[in-house]
Amino acid sequence: MTISTDRQQFRETVALVAAKAKEKLPQSINGRLESAVKLVLGHDVMPQADGSILVGSSSDAMKTYLLQGIECECRDWAQAPEHWCKHRIAAGIHKRVQALLPQAPESGPEVHPVCTSALPEAPASVNVRLTIAGRECQLTLRGADEWAVLARLEEVLQRYPQPQAQPLSPQQHNAMAQHRAVAGWCKVHNVEMKLNQGKDGRTWYSHFDEAAGRWCKGK
Repeated sequence: MTISTDRQQFRETVALVAAKAKEKLPQSINGRLESAVKLVLGHDVMPQADGSILVGSSSDAMKTYLLQGIECECRDWAQAPEHWCKHRIAAGIHKRVQALLPQAPESGPEVHPVCTSALPEAPASVNVRLTIAGRECQLTLRGADEWAVLARLEEVLQRYPQPQAQPLSPQQHNAMAQHRAVAGWCKVHNVEMKLNQGKDGRTWYSHFDEAAGRWCKGK
């Protein structure tokens, strides 16, 4: 991956601001500064029009925390040394970086209005299929670089692990041994299938074949 001059300057500025912050912050913040740097590099700090700041969660890609003044709604804020939770630290680093690089595209806009036009392509992205609350979903993760995207992907996969296939019953084992079809089991890929129902009441079993990129009905 080729890193542009602007991107390299952005990362170097974040590192410089973080180093200075480390000198001023309490020594007992324990790793919160490192987590805050990752949030800034991942563009998870989003200033709002009313002066508040939304900061993404480092453990849940779908969650954000609201920072108003020095108060953050995360649980760690109350117990962090001098209330320096990682979200508050990230907001401070982001603000200082913007002051040093006012025209840096990596810092992002101050306000995030609703936009109906097409968004520019992210430098790095990944698609992943998940089963959430029994529903098949496709989630797209985007970030400033491959490392940020992979870190988010790992967090998402840990939260939504792949469902474990149910063991076959003795009847199903016998049917497979006799090369007969087993309801709810794909004999092609040897995996459990999901029962689907159409609007007309018709039902069928299928599963998503990741290798082929399509749904398979076990035939």
